Amino acid sequence: MSRTRTPASFTFAISRLSYLTVLVTLLVVFMMVGVWTWFAVLLVLPVVQIWWIRRIKTVVDHDGLTAVHTFDSTRVPWSQVAGLQFPRWRAVRAVLIDGGYVRLPAVTFDDLPVLALISDGRVPDPFAAERAARLAAEARD
Repeated sequence: MSRTRTPASFTFAISRLSYLTVLVTLLVVFMMVGVWTWFAVLLVLPVVQIWWIRRIKTVVDHDGLTAVHTFDSTRVPWSQVAGLQFPRWRAVRAVLIDGGYVRLPAVTFDDLPVLALISDGRVPDPFAAERAARLAAEARD
């Protein structure tokens, strides 16, 4: 009998596709430098973009979650999380039991099954019922 092991932690990070924006920024800056050499100062922008893309993430483990933002990070134990909120066109929020919230960068609605697995069910998996019904229907056929 094989058992699947739950990973100790999981990191939700910005897609690697975001690095293409660095190339576009670099191209625009080079064009601007061609017009006026003082625009060379803007060559720092692609470096800042790379740093930001690598830094922004959410790390989830069995004890809680850590939201890493641009200049700070916030650690929240699962006992302080009342639920998740999915505002339109914004980052997912962990709603705290005291009424506050913590933004969770790089986490989307589609990541809920992974969050449910790592959190040991503290975050419900909305796709589990559909998955169980589909597997039951396949077993009957």
